[in-house]
Amino acid sequence: MDRFESLAERRIREAMERGEFDDLPLAGRPLDFSDVEDPQWWIKRWMQREQIDTSTLAPMVIQLRREADGFPASLRRFTREDDVRAYLEDFNHRVRADRVESRFSRESRIVAPIVDVEAMIARWRDLE
Repeated sequence: MDRFESLAERRIREAMERGEFDDLPLAGRPLDFSDVEDPQWWIKRWMQREQIDTSTLAPMVIQLRREADGFPASLRRFTREDDVRAYLEDFNHRVRADRVESRFSRESRIVAPIVDVEAMIARWRDLE
């Protein structure tokens, strides 16, 4: 053993000799360095690998606007009018709560729309 070998190098060498690095996923493949110029490359890769839903990272008002953009098509999953009504009323409640909260913050004044529940239920009926 080389007397200048560091502890880390020695442990890596010993692990290799024991075969602890054999049969690892992606063994023998080149490493992907295509995005390392991006300072956030590591977090983006981690989020992709862990399949983290990035839509939840947006501010609430943006999440609400995206949700509203999906109406009425996203309501197709409901089979009962009462369920649609409850969902839309909950949506409006969340919009109002976000508006109150945003009044006390210094963030931009983007607002999510209040949904006309009866009009949206009529559009939901037309989907069937």
